[in-house]
Order: sequence, then C-alpha cells, then structure tokens
Amino acid sequence: MAWEGPKWRRPKGFNLQSGVLDSRVGCLKSVRTILRGLVDYGFRGAKMSYSQYGEDVIVQFALNNMGIQRPRYIDIGANKPYTGSNTALFYESGSSGINIEPDPFLFEAFLRFRKRDINLNLGVLDQSDERDFYVMSYRDMSTFLKHEAEDRIRKFGAEILHVIKVKVSSLNEIFGEYAGQNPPQFMSIDAEGADEMILRAFDFGSWSPEVICCETLAFVSPTKWEKNESLVRFIETRGYFVLADTWLNTIFVLERAWRNAMPESLSFTRKPRNLAPRSGSHGLSRTTQPSFPRQPQQDRNGDANND
Repeated sequence: MAWEGPKWRRPKGFNLQSGVLDSRVGCLKSVRTILRGLVDYGFRGAKMSYSQYGEDVIVQFALNNMGIQRPRYIDIGANKPYTGSNTALFYESGSSGINIEPDPFLFEAFLRFRKRDINLNLGVLDQSDERDFYVMSYRDMSTFLKHEAEDRIRKFGAEILHVIKVKVSSLNEIFGEYAGQNPPQFMSIDAEGADEMILRAFDFGSWSPEVICCETLAFVSPTKWEKNESLVRFIETRGYFVLADTWLNTIFVLERAWRNAMPESLSFTRKPRNLAPRSGSHGLSRTTQPSFPRQPQQDRNGDANND
C-alpha cells in the first residue's frame, strides 16, 4: 500500500464556516490596526500635494512666508485640473486664477472641475498667431514646436496623433487682458520646450509674480538629462533667486518681495563661501541652508473676492 503522506486532522471543535468567519474578522482587525497606526503616526504633519514632485507645497511655503495665503495664479500648460497640477492645491484652498491649456481634449476637464478659474483653450508663445499644435500619443508631450515633437518620437517612441491649428498669444497679452490690476502672484509654466522662449519675451518690468515654477530639465534621452542653465540664469537676472529644485522643476522667488517680508533671511546665503569638500563626499562641497522663519511678518493675501 502506497504511503499517502501525513493527513490533516481537524482540530477539536473546529467548524469550517466559523473558521472562515474568524479569518475574515482577523483580517478586518489587522486592517483597522494599520489604519489606526497611519492616523496616529503616518499622517501627522503630512501635507497634500497634487504636483509631480511636491512643487505646490514648496510654493505654498514661499508664499506663506511672504504673507500670501490665497494667491492668484496662472498655470501655463496646465494639462490636467488636479493630477500633476501645481495650482490645484491653491484652488482647493479657495484661490482662483488662470489656466491655459492648448489641447482641446485636455481642456474640457477644466471647464468641469475648475469652474472658479478663468480657463483658456489657447497656446502661449513669444507672439500672437495661429500655429500647428502637434498632439502626441503621450498627451503630456504635445507641443507647438515641430523639432520637439520629432525629438519625442526619436527619444521616447511617441507618435504624432494629429496636427491641429491652435490660437497662440504672448504672455504679455494674456496678462494685459486677464490680469488687470491684480496680476498673478504665482506663475507655473510647462510649455514643452518653449518655456525659455516665452519667458524671454515676457515683460518682467510690468509684471513680476512673487513665485515662478518652471520646468528646467531637458531630456537628452530616456536615460540622460541636463539642466537648462541658460533659463535658470536668465530668470535670476530678472530679480529672482532659486528657492528649490525638484529635479524636474526649479522654483524661483522674487528677491525684493522676499526681502520685504524677511529682510535678514538672505544675508547669509549672499556671503561668499569657501568650504572645503567633506571627506567621503565625492568632491561635493558642503552647503548651508538658510533658516527661514515659520510665520509671515505681513499679510498680502490675494483678492478676497476671487471665489
């Protein structure tokens, strides 16, 4: 007779139906314990972010320290109302502003979910015109620049789905027509390769948003990238300093606005530094970050009637 191996014996008092029920109850208790732990420990001090790399939280920090609790904003290349948005956090906090999205398909969502904002289905370049807009298979990569579209085909395997005619305006015209006497205090720009062209044509003398978040990373290939140092230096020459960099985007703050709110906060960072590389740092010099006060010294909220 062949050996059949050890046989499972039902424990005394075991009932199959109650056993399944007990396992379900045990599972629910485990989930409840995990959720309780998250509430007690995991969510303490956590901040909501809609941006790709938390840019909105950094921008909020900067604005709060300048006394701007409900900023007016402009989002150039807004893409989606919430996912990856640099302005959704402020909209949810009661602010309002201008969203600009040239893709007609993506634009429809703004009419539904960002009704308090001014939503414009047009493009932004250095001058007004009607231009070809290359709608890519990856909608986030759609662009007005033909060479950028071809680059995305070569580097990322994207395809051009459609080429449509879209109205474009300069940033100066949009500010003049829609900003009026209350210009945006926060500007987010992601124009798929046209960022520097747009900003070099912008009249910083007439309008200077307190904070600018701009894409400054150029992808040479899917595995290689480089910073657009030319764009970073240009914005700095317009009176801004780099507050933070999230790899993809750089966040600039208007220096005079920051100094007015916190006169001493930049004094240390503006002093010449000659720090020797720390052992084991692979040649990278140590840097010291300024200590920013937590509470703003003045109140410069956005328009109270914008909702």
